Amino acid sequence: MSVVWYECKVKYRKTDETGGQKVLTEPYLVDALSYTEAEKRMNEEMAAYTSEEFKITSIKVANYAEIHPFENADRWFKSKITLIAYDEESGKERKTSMYMLVQANDVREAYDNTLHIMKSTMGEYSIPSISETPIMDVFPYFSGEEGETEMLERFNALKASKPDKPEVEIIDHMEFETATEE
Repeated sequence: MSVVWYECKVKYRKTDETGGQKVLTEPYLVDALSYTEAEKRMNEEMAAYTSEEFKITSIKVANYAEIHPFENADRWFKSKITLIAYDEESGKERKTSMYMLVQANDVREAYDNTLHIMKSTMGEYSIPSISETPIMDVFPYFSGEEGETEMLERFNALKASKPDKPEVEIIDHMEFETATEE
């Protein structure tokens, strides 16, 4: 069974450093089987997160093939991966795109983390875009059963991992024209 991620937007009051309160609407990602379960799990997660009143304003299916947490990272980036396959019958290249959610501190680190994730991929691929998402946190589903403790440990190990530095140094060959003064 494949994992379905739901993006839930939650509206609540937050007290800032000065003691003032402001109303925020922030998106969170939750792993669930249905919209109803996503709402239930989001209510449970937010009840533990905030003591203030909150309201779930929207729930929609998120288009992520994989979620990859990394330690010492505080933001989530959406990496678009284009898989390139050669169709022998038609003699043409076929491209298929998928999206991954990768945790990192900046776009460069998100790119490096994406390369780290894709390093065991046998086929050709490209990374046409990486963009920061407003997602605040990700809540995967774990039932607590014996078989799932391994999955929980693996997820936590991923959160604790740090990607290796790329083995090959990437050289930037882009050239920019300098503006001439008039």
